[in-house]
Amino acid sequence: MSSVTIEIPESIIALAKDLPIEKVAREAVIFELYRRNDISSGKAAELLGMSRIEFIQASGDLGIPFIRMSPAELEAEIAVAKAL
Repeated sequence: MSSVTIEIPESIIALAKDLPIEKVAREAVIFELYRRNDISSGKAAELLGMSRIEFIQASGDLGIPFIRMSPAELEAEIAVAKAL
C-alpha cells in the first residue's frame, strides 16, 4: 500500500467533524474514481469495506448515478419495456 501526503486547510478539516480526515480523503478518492469510471462499483465497495448495495446507495446520496446511459440507450430501453 502507498502513502500520500497532502496539505488540507484546517477550515476544511473542521468540516469533517469527528471523522478522521484520512478516512474522508480515502472515501473521496474512491468515490471519484468510480464517478470517472476508473473502477467498478464492486471494486469501490470492496475498497470501502461495504456491500455493493451499500455502495450504490452511498454513491446515490452523493449524487453519483449508478446507471449510466446515453440518451439513445435510454430510448432503446424504453422501447423494449413498452414492447413487453
